[in-house]
Amino acid sequence: MGKAKLWTKDFLIVSLANFFLYFTFYLLMVTITVFATEQFQATPSEAGLASGIFVIGTLLARLIIGRTIDRIGWKKTLYIGFILFLLTTCLYYFVNSLTFLFINRFLNGAALGVASTATGTIVARIIPNERRGEGTGYYALSVTLAAAIGPFLGMYLSQHAGFSMNFTVCNILLVLSFFAVFFVNVPKMEFSKDHFAKMKGLSIRSFFEVKAIPISIIAALIALGYSSILTFLTSYAKEIDLVDVSSFFFIVYALFILVSRPFTGRWFDQKGENLVMYPSFILFAIALVVLSQAHQGFAILAAGALVGLGYGTFSSSAQAISIKVSPKDRMGLATSTFFIFLDGGIGIGPFVLGLLIPVLGYRGLYIAMAVLVFLSLFLYYFLHGRKAGKGSAPVASN
Repeated sequence: MGKAKLWTKDFLIVSLANFFLYFTFYLLMVTITVFATEQFQATPSEAGLASGIFVIGTLLARLIIGRTIDRIGWKKTLYIGFILFLLTTCLYYFVNSLTFLFINRFLNGAALGVASTATGTIVARIIPNERRGEGTGYYALSVTLAAAIGPFLGMYLSQHAGFSMNFTVCNILLVLSFFAVFFVNVPKMEFSKDHFAKMKGLSIRSFFEVKAIPISIIAALIALGYSSILTFLTSYAKEIDLVDVSSFFFIVYALFILVSRPFTGRWFDQKGENLVMYPSFILFAIALVVLSQAHQGFAILAAGALVGLGYGTFSSSAQAISIKVSPKDRMGLATSTFFIFLDGGIGIGPFVLGLLIPVLGYRGLYIAMAVLVFLSLFLYYFLHGRKAGKGSAPVASN
């Protein structure tokens, strides 16, 4: 009996649509602070809020849509999310005050929360169970590539074509991907009345998939470590006079994920998640140590490669675990639960870690994050690793 097919039309379209969603997110994330400063003379804290309020909107939307996506319908939720994201991205052309920018950033983030929860839920259903790790790994590349290409292109366009060109590029790509999702065939899911009855209450189970919470907690801690790179790498590079080399950090990061993903996904399915999860913690911790001791450009690039192998492998594998341990009829809630915690770690990181920099400095911060990541390995063992069976296990059922 042959392998279940992974590279279907539906898988490719949903992955591409997710890429354009996150491409817009990352492109605007790195340029909106400069936009707020130059257009509205925002203070550094106001410019930071203009960037971070997006994540707050995303988190709140995920919290709500995770418990309603099954009732609304997965594909209809995808349409709604895309339309709202496209409309709020178009509104950047008309922003004429800092207050308007804050409001639109919040709404833009909420729209991404709706659309990306839908893409994650749909793709979880499309991926064959026996290729869960491999499929989720390839799907996660859509976010990885967006995180590498979006910031690079955003900074280039801002310098050479102005902020409006950023908005134009994002809108064109969103329109194209919106039309593409009309051709996605979403597998039917039958939900019982009891399922919807459970979602009506205000209990934790109606907002979160409880079985996905342990791995999601770990994801939040690891994302906190990653946020130290995403937010402070440029400032750190300026301090150690390695700005030119640091601009290639995320390119190397994405390249090493592309090279490693075919192997790590298969190992996850064939050998069990622990085989890829434990090394991912160690490699990410080493990456942070290397980054903290960087005095030459090679160390920055080496850290980028290790982050790709460590954090890149962890994020896709942890997402696969969150789906694997959850009931089939709660895939939508499991997806939103995982990303609420992951986005939460990235979202609060700049605020929390920013308080540590005056005390520890950038090098000390990265050492502290390496310790956090390494300790998270033991937390993973107690919350999931010791119970994980070797080999591919079936997705939990009702």
